[in-house]
Amino acid sequence: MDPAPITKPERLWSAQEVLRRPSPVPAAAGVYGWYFEETPYADLAAGRLLYVGIAPRYMANRTSTQNLRKRVRYHYRGNAAGSTLRLTLGCLLGLELRRVGSGKRMTFGKDGEAALSQWMAENARVCWIEQDEPWTMESELISELDLPLNLDQNHHNAFHGHLKELRAQARQRARELPISAERRRADISS
Repeated sequence: MDPAPITKPERLWSAQEVLRRPSPVPAAAGVYGWYFEETPYADLAAGRLLYVGIAPRYMANRTSTQNLRKRVRYHYRGNAAGSTLRLTLGCLLGLELRRVGSGKRMTFGKDGEAALSQWMAENARVCWIEQDEPWTMESELISELDLPLNLDQNHHNAFHGHLKELRAQARQRARELPISAERRRADISS
């Protein structure tokens, strides 16, 4: 399948457009690509494709139930525990990762996730292409393009080591801090 809708998109979509009802993002399998008007890290060039993702994710024993609409919308408004893109962006922006709930999940907390959502609304733009087996195209794109925000299958990228270390440091700091009291209160009251 032609990757042009991801590598040379005719249109990029904003958070405001993606999150409205009805959403323009199809509830179908496919590949999505992220571009940034301002990047989260000075050494990354703005205005170009920096990350690709897929929905659903293929796993050896099953396929996830996600689709393009669910994944793209989640990246714009979810949290770092459920979005590797949000985890990466928050770490690059210097947000503090914290353990929440029982302590196994890590997010940027209510304020950090809100700040990240606002930053993405201002800077992140997305495009997509429907494809029945998106993992094939994802692998090809990662192997052929410079996609510095992708870690999986991307050991060859010059930014890979730096990003992997930055995320590891953020997780280590989060493990050393107490579980976020903000989230514990929310868990207790619900």
